[in-house]
Amino acid sequence: MANTIEVEEFITVGALADRLMIPVSKLIAELMKNGVMATVNERIDFDTAQIIIGDLGLDVELKEQSSGDAPITKREKPLNSSDAVSRPPVVAVMGHVDHGKTSLLDAIRGANVVKDEAGGITQHISAYQIEHNKRLITFLDTPGHEAFAAIREHGAQLTDIVILVVAADDGVKPQTIEAIRYARKAGVKIIIAINKIDKEGADPARIKQQLAEQNLLVEEWGGDTVVVEVSAKTGKGINELLDMVLLVADVEELKADLNVPATGLVIEAHVEVGRGPVAHALVESGILKAGQFIIAGNTYAKIRNLETTTNKPIKEAGPSTPVAISGFKTLPEFGDEFIVVANERLARAAAEKYNVDSRVNTNRGVSSSELLRLINRSNELAELNVIIKADVQGSLISVLDSLKSLETEEVAVRVVSSGVGSITDNDLRLSKTAKAIIYGFNVSVPSNIRQQASRDRIKLHVYNIIYELIDDVKQQMEDLLSPSVVETDVGTLIIRGIFNSTKTAVICGGEVTKGKLVAPALARVNRDKKILMEVELTNLKRGPTEVKEVQEGEMCGVNIKTPSRLDLQIGDRLEVYTRDVLQRHL
Repeated sequence: MANTIEVEEFITVGALADRLMIPVSKLIAELMKNGVMATVNERIDFDTAQIIIGDLGLDVELKEQSSGDAPITKREKPLNSSDAVSRPPVVAVMGHVDHGKTSLLDAIRGANVVKDEAGGITQHISAYQIEHNKRLITFLDTPGHEAFAAIREHGAQLTDIVILVVAADDGVKPQTIEAIRYARKAGVKIIIAINKIDKEGADPARIKQQLAEQNLLVEEWGGDTVVVEVSAKTGKGINELLDMVLLVADVEELKADLNVPATGLVIEAHVEVGRGPVAHALVESGILKAGQFIIAGNTYAKIRNLETTTNKPIKEAGPSTPVAISGFKTLPEFGDEFIVVANERLARAAAEKYNVDSRVNTNRGVSSSELLRLINRSNELAELNVIIKADVQGSLISVLDSLKSLETEEVAVRVVSSGVGSITDNDLRLSKTAKAIIYGFNVSVPSNIRQQASRDRIKLHVYNIIYELIDDVKQQMEDLLSPSVVETDVGTLIIRGIFNSTKTAVICGGEVTKGKLVAPALARVNRDKKILMEVELTNLKRGPTEVKEVQEGEMCGVNIKTPSRLDLQIGDRLEVYTRDVLQRHL
């Protein structure tokens, strides 16, 4: 009888893999076979999950959880009152890596950011405002590399409009399709920017056809999808693109209340030397002011410094404004909602209540079947212990998500500890205790920490490009895999004479009837289709001369090394083979 598993209408790929007790990589591979390019933290619907389980041949029956039991997965935007006023649109720029979205933003704001990003890849959400036609527009630049799926999804959830950048000479790619899904899931409008229109090989018509295949029909073909052809290099089409953003914003009638306690969302958090925890946040309603008390998840702050994301001090910030906030007691989480409260007593009480609620929700008992699965998993899996330190919360989540997707049936990553900030003495001590490799992403390593790590032979690797970090972890995991043993048949010798036999060796001679003989090599002694013993050929002789190999049809002498006395007889066969140990790859 099939096991029944209840799942929500939408479930993340990672959560479904856990419920099915299979490696997440196996589930992702099956989704890809079915044309679904889903990452570990992305949600799929119930029908898709049911189809994939059928294709995997699992003895599992899915049952959709009733709406009353289903958790709310989509964050609802606050309802506005009749006093709400117009606000700037929040625009996320998304697209496949190397399609020029960050260069397009450079052209829009007249700065060159991409050179500051390691490897020319955006690795954080960066937010800022520009002015066009005397109106403000807030932009979010979201990472394009596949490892940053978690950040991209937050980017879509935060925004009103998505500008989807597609290179005119390259076309729609998996990350383009992924960005379309994020935008649709968040219910935001999509504007297509066909970039690199000045490059040789640019083919806008082909791009529009590919978009139509994703159910994005452009206006000139009778659809409602706005398309603007641009060149980040020459500046062509930039003003037209911004005009379309404002036009779409007007149609959407974007508004927010001002006379309410300010609320918003943390889009990035990190620790700065001399300033402590600093959060980049987006104000969604109300007016945020320096000196106010705010709560964000399990922490709170009296806003010591309120700045733009380019470090310019400001006294207040209205809806759709990205800000940098310092003064938090501890680091807020990426994706935490914040709200202004009247005083420190209320802020502290709210943060403490959040911590209590979190403990109640997470410290649930483990069922006997789950416990058995964990025990079996630990017996079967080789585990690579790691400590992860990153510069900001968003990067940390992306690294952790990427590491989880590397898991196979034989080897997995066990994150002993993770956090935001520089690598410290505590990390070194924990590494020694847990025999863990320390990985730093975009973080500094003080010289005394490096010296101590070298002295204690602690593996410490720091990277500025995420896929290089993932490749390193992948290599370390491959080293834990049991090597594969490959045996290759070489040749057969029929014994024609036995010249000497001791407890551990035999000298004999015979005819090579198949293949060739080589030395050194391994052999099985075969008599009447039964294997008597596995032995080792140490050397070969043709007449008085020692040789490395003997071909089919030739006679030769053979020295055999045996594990115990071998009662060899004339007519026995030596089946000669070689055995190679090969490193396996993920």
